[in-house]
Amino acid sequence: MKLRRLFSLLLLALPLAASAQTAPSQQPRLANAIAVIVNDAVITLADVDRHIAPFVEILYRQYGDRPELFEQKRAEARQSGTEDLVVRQLILHDFRTAGYNLPESLIEDEIKDRIRDRFGDRRTLTQTLNSQGITYEAYRQQVRDDFIVSALRSQRVSGNIIISPAKIENYYAAHRDEYQQAGQVKLRMIVVKENVAVPGAARKLLEEVRGKVQTGAAFAEMAALYSEGSQKSQGGDWGWIDRNVLQEKLTEVAFKLKAGEMSEVVELPGAAYLLNVEAVKVAQTKALSEVRTEVEQKLIEDERARQQKQYIERLRAKSLVRYF
Repeated sequence: MKLRRLFSLLLLALPLAASAQTAPSQQPRLANAIAVIVNDAVITLADVDRHIAPFVEILYRQYGDRPELFEQKRAEARQSGTEDLVVRQLILHDFRTAGYNLPESLIEDEIKDRIRDRFGDRRTLTQTLNSQGITYEAYRQQVRDDFIVSALRSQRVSGNIIISPAKIENYYAAHRDEYQQAGQVKLRMIVVKENVAVPGAARKLLEEVRGKVQTGAAFAEMAALYSEGSQKSQGGDWGWIDRNVLQEKLTEVAFKLKAGEMSEVVELPGAAYLLNVEAVKVAQTKALSEVRTEVEQKLIEDERARQQKQYIERLRAKSLVRYF
């Protein structure tokens, strides 16, 4: 992992004097708007609002027409955002007190990577920062802090997490319902829209088409000739579908058919339908052999999260964290 290799460089660097470490310069110490004090760092309400601003925009688009629910969601986001910043400061404090030093060349490389991936060139970066009222020095400090937090999180988690076969098997046995493979049908469908001027015309046409299929005509050819659905050019082919694709009545009809069977004409408001199921996949639970890698990765992620949680809890236990 890139961060783990880079963190090894931190351990080789000369330690910084503890007295030289201060709270990040981009965090204004507003005495009348303090949200949390974490050791020697101050998190202001303004810091929290800036941190959650992108999430609040999303929430407003989702819940702006329901003010009470929007305020509830925004309060939850503010609480979660506050904890994000507390954890960030705990990790930065751990970095300082451990006496690590971060070579400035690493920060330059990280900024170059960000410019390449996010901005294209340094001029665009500068323009973006100016539009947001952020100085380059503040941005550099933010990048530095981001790097430290990511590196320490990575370094504090075992890089060689091994999940035993027994643990994988036990998890699978306890969560078999999570590995259900829903039933599917391979479907072709002919759609004929109703003509309000000629009631029943759509049904009549599909009855004739159904008769032709029963006497040997290919369903796909009939769909290409008569269907007015979106899959007309594909011979009415919908491929493999599950129960969440079609309208409820069509779903009910499709999943009652056996492989090779054709439905009766189905009438719904605005159109009539003829369905043909070419193949069926019965709902079943995936075998452990099919999902072993997925289960193992899930357990590795859970273990990584557990180790990170323990790391943060240890930092809290030896830190001053005061909420206002």
